[in-house]
Amino acid sequence: MVKDIFLFACYTGLSYIEVKLLKRGDIVTGIDGEEWINVKRKKTKTPVRVPLLSQAKGILDKYSDFPDVKNGHTLLPVYSNQKVNKYLKIIASNAGIKKHLTFHVARHTFATTITLMNNVPLETVSKLLGHTKLSTTQKYARVVEKKISKDMAQLKSVLETNEKKEVVNGGQPLANLRIVR
Repeated sequence: MVKDIFLFACYTGLSYIEVKLLKRGDIVTGIDGEEWINVKRKKTKTPVRVPLLSQAKGILDKYSDFPDVKNGHTLLPVYSNQKVNKYLKIIASNAGIKKHLTFHVARHTFATTITLMNNVPLETVSKLLGHTKLSTTQKYARVVEKKISKDMAQLKSVLETNEKKEVVNGGQPLANLRIVR
């Protein structure tokens, strides 16, 4: 259960308390006709609307029998933050993960691995996380060296392809390079 809840946060960017308090009424139809999560950040009271990715939807479906009057109709079975973090430590150890794993890491994972590494613009990530200032989100962008490497590899490929085309067509490599001052 803890792994599922953690993964749900990885695919939504929601904080521990937002996942814990999530109810059926927080799942709405978005502008695109798809299901979205519509909550207010507990920390800042900022409204957040996140499209429900299929991985997160699958986890909600797995626990579709959970909402009940006894648990306040919350959608997911979430232990206390301390217990969740204790179990995450065990999960990390069993999986050979050396990183200090806490529930908050899921939010970082959403910001970096799920969104930024998949070319979601920083401004969009900022909105999805409910940040009031873009500078808060920029700390995630600084840690994404893999993204920089991936983008530069793509650029190198484009430049090499263009250079080969110029040579094949009888031109000199970089002959069309314009220097801008």
